[in-house]
Amino acid sequence: MKELKFKIFGKHIAVTGQAGAWRAFYYGAEGKRRAADFIIPADVTEAELCEYLADLFHENATPRNNSALQLS
Repeated sequence: MKELKFKIFGKHIAVTGQAGAWRAFYYGAEGKRRAADFIIPADVTEAELCEYLADLFHENATPRNNSALQLS
């Protein structure tokens, strides 16, 4: 199963699955992960994931953590 990792305004998020069946997790530096408390809609494509997450977490942006990046 494919896993995509993102750093969204300082928050580390992993997304697994495929369009229509995404599962999201928060993960830490030690490798532990827990189920995220949000849902990714079925119509969000892989190419749109980073933008969707940035829109979802835009209130977490700070001068120090001001970017949304796909890590893998």
